Amino acid sequence: MNSGVPCRVLVVDDNPFIRSGLTLALEACDEIEVVGEAGDGRAAVERARELAPDVILLDVRMPHVDGLSAAAALSGIGRVIMLTQVEDPEVVLAAVRNGAVGYLVHNTFTPEELSAAVLETARQRAHPLSQAASAALIDAARTDPAAAPAADPDEQRRRFGLSEREAEVMDLITQGHPNSTIAAKLFLTEKTVKNYINRLYAKLGAPNRSTAIVTWLGMPPRD
Repeated sequence: MNSGVPCRVLVVDDNPFIRSGLTLALEACDEIEVVGEAGDGRAAVERARELAPDVILLDVRMPHVDGLSAAAALSGIGRVIMLTQVEDPEVVLAAVRNGAVGYLVHNTFTPEELSAAVLETARQRAHPLSQAASAALIDAARTDPAAAPAADPDEQRRRFGLSEREAEVMDLITQGHPNSTIAAKLFLTEKTVKNYINRLYAKLGAPNRSTAIVTWLGMPPRD
């Protein structure tokens, strides 16, 4: 989408009070326009085809057609962010594998943070992840060969043009370590680690840590 054009959002949740609250919160931002709402996955697909939103906020558990089932079709229309109470790692992985580019859990963000996540997703192709969702993807990469990068470490490093040290930093990021721990493990200052991370963001085309993790792990399968 072009800069200066409002981000078009479709809100999908079976609870009308949640839909109303999300709409009010998002439309407080001048750069976002909520173009429609839906109460289940089937209606969401119909509305998305009609409205062509940039971003779709999608609940997991809904009647008729749930969010996981609808995510595959919806991800072919706009960028899907799951927005739910569900923190089950298997649900997170299923959502990502069905095309969702983000996964946020209610009550873990402010209205301003939600608006920022929506805009970053639409304009910078970010992957907003709650802490639980990020942990689920990292754990899957450790234990599930299908979720890990297809390339061997050296090939993965060459693919993104990383130095050996940058690859070491990226590996520690995907293991969930904060900057302070990365600095201690690699005998670097935190400022140096931050400099490495900024270079990693540039090379991976990632605006933030979550997107860098998703890109490095080769997930989700759909862009």
